[in-house]
Amino acid sequence: MSTDDATEKARENGNGVELPSTQRLIPFENKEHNPESYEDMQLDYSPLLFSSLERYLPPNMLNLPRDRKVHFLSDILTRYSPQGEHTRVQKHRKYRQQILSNYEPRHKELYTMNAANFFVPSFLKAISENSEESFKRIMVEPTPGVYTFEIFQPKFCEMLMAEVESMERWVHDQRFHIICPNTMNKYGVVLDDFGLETMLNKLMDGYICPMSRGFHVDDSEITLNVCLGEQFYGGDLFFRGVRCDKHVNTETQSEEVFDYAHIPGRAVLHRGRHRHGARATISGHRVNLVIWCRSSVFRELKKHQNDFSSWCGDCRREKKERQHLSVAATKLELLKRDGISAS
Repeated sequence: MSTDDATEKARENGNGVELPSTQRLIPFENKEHNPESYEDMQLDYSPLLFSSLERYLPPNMLNLPRDRKVHFLSDILTRYSPQGEHTRVQKHRKYRQQILSNYEPRHKELYTMNAANFFVPSFLKAISENSEESFKRIMVEPTPGVYTFEIFQPKFCEMLMAEVESMERWVHDQRFHIICPNTMNKYGVVLDDFGLETMLNKLMDGYICPMSRGFHVDDSEITLNVCLGEQFYGGDLFFRGVRCDKHVNTETQSEEVFDYAHIPGRAVLHRGRHRHGARATISGHRVNLVIWCRSSVFRELKKHQNDFSSWCGDCRREKKERQHLSVAATKLELLKRDGISAS
């Protein structure tokens, strides 16, 4: 391959090309800049991603029109995204557009955040005070790292369940194949695909993230699980300890065993790395809103760490054992030295 061909290939792949400094993102976030919203634009990537990246734009680009910034950021995302990922994003965008252009919402008021109508007063009061003390007043920690609290009003739960029923009815009537929330459950819908992404993002960014920071779990991946209701028996959540990748299949210690019975309108917040599962619903019908929050910071840090004792139960036990052996070895060495000195 010639030098020119290699350069052209690198340009296509987004690697090995030195861009002028005015055409590159800056290395540090501009926290003083207030980014624009891109939620009303048709984009290949999440609107929130563009708002986040805007804080890294060169100073001379911050006040450009939105379409100019979108063009610049889209070019970067396309250049550095693997081809397979770019294709997946485009296919999912087409899939989502097909739903949004044909599905008619039953309760349109759900699609815009309305805190006073969604949340119980005690939750809103804790969020407005935004302190560890205010969060502790409404939260219970039945086992380390698992927090429960009241969050939604009954009316909101009823409307959201009715909306999901409407979505499922539309899917059945249209014989439309939808993507399930996860591989473990063939039921349910991904609410983001039906237009609720903006509201749910505001729920997490404006209400759940402050609580996560207050309890020092914002550097990890968290799961919010809220029982919306219906009559049911069974379906309890069970927890079996927080683990890193190395220890994910290790035995559970007795103090790590915890089972939680769902209560309509009440939320469970826990680390994504906390091993958990759901027991079978023996009778009735249970509906839950589950939001998985990924952290790019947490995932990147994991690549460069060997010690996860700050959150992995087994890493913590291994570290304590090493410290115990080290102290014992030091004591033995000191005793030997004292014996030699005495002789």
